[in-house]
Amino acid sequence: MSLDRATDMSFDEIIDRVGTHCSKWDKMEALYGVDPKDGISMWVADMDFRAAPCIQRAVEAQLRHGIYGYFGDDGAYLDAIRWWMETRHGWQVAPEWIFTTHGLVNGTGICVEAFTKPGDGVVLMTPVYHAFARVIKAAGREVVECRLARDGGRYTLDIAAWDAQMTGREKMMILCSPHNPGGRVWTAAELRQIADFARRHDLILISDEIHHDLVYPGHKHLVMATAVPEIADRLVTMSATTKTFNIAGSHTGNVIIADDRLRAAFGAKMAALGISGNSFGMHMATAAYSPEGAAWVDALVAYLDGNRKVFDAGIGEIPGLASMPLEATYLAWVDFAGLGMGADAANARVAGEARIAANHGASFGAGGESFLRFNLATPRARVVEAVERLQQAFADVQ
Repeated sequence: MSLDRATDMSFDEIIDRVGTHCSKWDKMEALYGVDPKDGISMWVADMDFRAAPCIQRAVEAQLRHGIYGYFGDDGAYLDAIRWWMETRHGWQVAPEWIFTTHGLVNGTGICVEAFTKPGDGVVLMTPVYHAFARVIKAAGREVVECRLARDGGRYTLDIAAWDAQMTGREKMMILCSPHNPGGRVWTAAELRQIADFARRHDLILISDEIHHDLVYPGHKHLVMATAVPEIADRLVTMSATTKTFNIAGSHTGNVIIADDRLRAAFGAKMAALGISGNSFGMHMATAAYSPEGAAWVDALVAYLDGNRKVFDAGIGEIPGLASMPLEATYLAWVDFAGLGMGADAANARVAGEARIAANHGASFGAGGESFLRFNLATPRARVVEAVERLQQAFADVQ
């Protein structure tokens, strides 16, 4: 059986995750009031698929060995990251540029501590991944929300408006590329505009590229470091295997910094916090970033592409709902504003009548209030059922 066929079959398998200490399914009732016994969990961004066979074998090898000590000799791990970045993204990375953090929320927090001071402003292009604002606020910094514009149902930049917002207190900007929750793959021209904005306002630019492997046909992710190489003196790139390969529980991410000055500042903060790598995560990442892992990702993206088409077609049949065209990620961003019933009423129908747990758009910042985010990385049968439930829940507006 070919790898593509084998993985396609595994993506269709319904795996019961309830009672497995799984945030996605075991917290849905407490957070959204949706009972997992008859509900569908479509909120937090992890997938309901088993990890790639190459990753499973790496974990099984650790189990057979039976000793779980500190991770050392990271040469193969660093080589795997470098191979992946060059092979999949055309980016040549030196091993000394790579720091390993406990996931990219942790990486974001270290960046905030390393490159800003309490009271400084950190720019976010909202609506955007909610953990950014949470970390910024917890560190005593100010969240500066620069709202994305909308053109033809998709997000675009609004640089002139953002320029007018700047006060000089802003010291850092976080870019989500590809964008979560809007699913945009930023073009070369857009990345240059963002880089120019960062230089014009003297901002350190953190480019979170965790979704860069989950891009649909017709679109191509461009690494900021290669799209605008002259911004290297203020650029920090974050990437991980965790979203791509559904191993978020390994809490392993990479912060990649070419500039010596920025690298020294980040490294000093890492040393002060006493952070070292998770051995399970590093073994898993090494196995994932391989030719076999690449083939698995290609099959995954093809499957997710089918899921998004099914979901968008079904949402398109509900008057008043608009699903933003997904160019990347498995996170559908649906606008309920056209219903004219208000966000609270729409959210109540989705949770109470459709029995679906989905992220509330307001948590993603300014501009997200009328939206819900739906995780499509689940067997297709669940996507089909979710669409049917939504259509029934809003049948009176059809």
